[in-house]
Amino acid sequence: MRIAVIGTGYVGLVVGACFAETGNDVICVDKDAAKVRLLVRGRIPIYEPGLEEIVRRNSAEKRLSFTTKLADAVKRSEIIFVAVGTPTGEDGSADLQHVIAAAKDIARAMNGYKVIVDKSTVPAGTSELVHDAIASVTTHAFSVVSNPEFLKQGAAVEDFLKPDRVVIGTTDPRAADLMTELYRPFTRTGAPIMIMDPASAELCKYAANAMLATRISFMNEVANVCEIFGADADKVRQAIASDRRIGPAFLFPGVGYGGSCFPKDVKAIVKFSADRKYKFRILEAVEAVNERQKHVLLAKLDRKFGKSLKGRTIGVWGLAFKPRTDDMREAPAIPIIRGLLERGAKVRAFDPEAQKVAKSIFGARITYAKNAYDAVRDADALLVVTEWNEFREPDFSRVKKLMKQPLIFDGRNIFSPSHIRGLGFTYHSIGRP
Repeated sequence: MRIAVIGTGYVGLVVGACFAETGNDVICVDKDAAKVRLLVRGRIPIYEPGLEEIVRRNSAEKRLSFTTKLADAVKRSEIIFVAVGTPTGEDGSADLQHVIAAAKDIARAMNGYKVIVDKSTVPAGTSELVHDAIASVTTHAFSVVSNPEFLKQGAAVEDFLKPDRVVIGTTDPRAADLMTELYRPFTRTGAPIMIMDPASAELCKYAANAMLATRISFMNEVANVCEIFGADADKVRQAIASDRRIGPAFLFPGVGYGGSCFPKDVKAIVKFSADRKYKFRILEAVEAVNERQKHVLLAKLDRKFGKSLKGRTIGVWGLAFKPRTDDMREAPAIPIIRGLLERGAKVRAFDPEAQKVAKSIFGARITYAKNAYDAVRDADALLVVTEWNEFREPDFSRVKKLMKQPLIFDGRNIFSPSHIRGLGFTYHSIGRP
């Protein structure tokens, strides 16, 4: 099939590359000319495992191309995916201005029947807004489809190629057939293609992310209670995860969730529910717990050193909101580092992929270490903020020699308390005695 993808962010680039991987002819469109030039040269502006290889291979095979010319891409395509940003507004709502603008641009360029697919995460009812926006500009026939993405950053390529499910929101049989044919190569192992009304499809992504965010905040609350009673959050987690009704996923306590999806989607579902006079109390609590959890390491530092860290150096392992990405949107590392700076600390931070992004946030206010060991040089304490694999089994004797004092605050519970303490470290984690 001939496909256009509007937007080359985390979602759009993965969508375009993976559709090209199954033999489709894909044109990716972006207004950012510098970004397009980068992609044409085979360079990927984001870090996502496996993506660069797929982009380069399909570009070389002429199945994947990049352009700033939206009109040309629309005219050449049967199906147009809209994968532009829906940033959070000041009131928590999803800002749809880029989605509506893209829809009108598509409408102006249409030269026949097109299927316009909302791939961006959008509130229930957006497909109607998009339909009206397009109909106000063109008389050509078209269908609007909601097709939410369920991609985990760090595993987005695998998630797209081997989905748990594909959700297609449309009441148009013609569009449903085209979308089913498009996704058939990805569902040969039995993953369901679910056809439903657009509003239900639009709510699926929000409901999924809200449930996962709720599990994280719930486990963080449990861990905080464990600390009060001297209980072990790991033991509690293992016990409840063995219940088949609950399972183990997203039950690891830490310093809170971040990224481009969970915070934004929780805020959005709370807001568009409130707009219809419904108060989503559980998710309001989820959001409040998560914001508080981002400060638990700072509270532990305060108890150790007092409110001032002047003259002290704090090493930080991890800047991205999760491993296997360079994304720092809503990352717990941001309020943690800001809190350290406010307390007068010198910060030496290391992340395998996110240091360039961190420089755009903190500039010269912190030191960017060359590696994990450089980050702990002369440090009064080490904070583990992101659970990258390379942090799990370091040379602890080397770490201990480099630090001013062997003190670790583990915000992801990646180390064994008995093992670390046996090596002579003072060790603090989340919800463990």
